Amino acid sequence: MSTIVPPPSLPEETRPTLETLLENPLARDGFVFVRANAMHSLLPNLAQWDRFAASWDDLGVDLYMADGGRYRRRRYATFSLSGEMISRKPHQPHYQSRDYNTLNGGIERWFEPFLPESAANPALEAILRLVCRVATDLTPPERRPASWHAETHQFRIEAQPDMPGRPTPEGLHRDGVDWVCVIMIRRENVACGETSIHDLNRRLVGSFTLTEPLDTAFVNDNRVYHGVTPVERDDPTRPGWRDVLVVTLRHE
Repeated sequence: MSTIVPPPSLPEETRPTLETLLENPLARDGFVFVRANAMHSLLPNLAQWDRFAASWDDLGVDLYMADGGRYRRRRYATFSLSGEMISRKPHQPHYQSRDYNTLNGGIERWFEPFLPESAANPALEAILRLVCRVATDLTPPERRPASWHAETHQFRIEAQPDMPGRPTPEGLHRDGVDWVCVIMIRRENVACGETSIHDLNRRLVGSFTLTEPLDTAFVNDNRVYHGVTPVERDDPTRPGWRDVLVVTLRHE
């Protein structure tokens, strides 16, 4: 299980704010790592988190891996985000040009859709509202779209006994969007999985590891590259995996 234990309540005057946690470092550096206890202050409704996290046990195998790997499972859904409005779009393929994904890009990839109960879970709604607010606040008014096109990905990367799982098999990359948010759901019997951030000259500017449920990375995809090291089993006799939710936003 990936049950979240809320941190002790903080006095109102000491609670982290969206500005101190996200806007200042994200605007300055193009990325920010937010630990789980801080995310609790930013997400209002996590009562059904356990049900949401459990849906990662029902993902389909990604059959589009050009490296022949069968270590990635996923589901996919798209939404339109506009102010207070969140609307799910008809199911559609995921597409990236080979300029951004040299391994699997250049084709339409049809993944299994989010289950209806997952797409309607209040935890996902809270996450989408937060990402929308971050993107809107940090986009100059003259460049803000009337609505954002949001792509959501449920990923499970499985580490095999004799082969690590690769969260970013395309290597260091950008996604070809405006904003990226990666939220840890659960790690089970895996080591590594370090996220590295590089500037547009591919120089390392930061690194961290998502370990606890709700550990989160926000990334300005126009300003930095990102990648994640392979995950390996801690105990080779037991299954191991890394579950994350990825949300990307771009102009409609």
